[in-house]
Amino acid sequence: MSLQLPPFEPIPAPTKECQLIEVAVASLHPTQMCVGLAEVLHRREDFAADSIEKRRKYLKSKPVPMVLSGGGEYWMVDRHHRLRGLLELDPAATAWGYVALELTCKQPEQVLAALQQKGWLYLYNGRGLGLQPLSALPSGLSGLQDDPFRSLVWKLKQEGVIEAAPLIPFHEFRWGAWLRRKSLPPFSSMQLDPALPAARAYARSAAAAKLSGWKG
Repeated sequence: MSLQLPPFEPIPAPTKECQLIEVAVASLHPTQMCVGLAEVLHRREDFAADSIEKRRKYLKSKPVPMVLSGGGEYWMVDRHHRLRGLLELDPAATAWGYVALELTCKQPEQVLAALQQKGWLYLYNGRGLGLQPLSALPSGLSGLQDDPFRSLVWKLKQEGVIEAAPLIPFHEFRWGAWLRRKSLPPFSSMQLDPALPAARAYARSAAAAKLSGWKG
């Protein structure tokens, strides 16, 4: 698979003056087609272990960058794994977000085209195939596919094999696309262990040095 994402604009961080908006998680529109279910499960377990008060305090400290359309709909441009895990735990959950970009267009196709120009849209499916048509993007978080390679990269980040790169949209998917071209034993998001030794070696190799987050 050849992942050819366009140049991207950094997603604006919230300022001290920006207004935080409480939104229903189920109402948010995703900007990617898939997630790594291993990370989703991890997020869900973390939320389940917290009290409601602690959970809400945490969510308010991690606001979701959102794009507001002319029709009043919110499109989330980050936090997909975190909020998918929360949604699975509590379908009526709310979270906090801030408007990173406001658009005048109302039609979803126009909104998505604007996001694609900014590099804020990921149109590859759970098998790494794309670009998929704009119409294939799920309308909500519950419709996101599983990408086992995204789960694998999340685990490598947890282990400290790969550095985080929060300013690069879809950083983990870029690593996943690279690992897809390597020889790895069969694995799944729920059974990562068979692929981890080889994935660690590949991620630490000099061949990965051009990828952001490489540590060697």
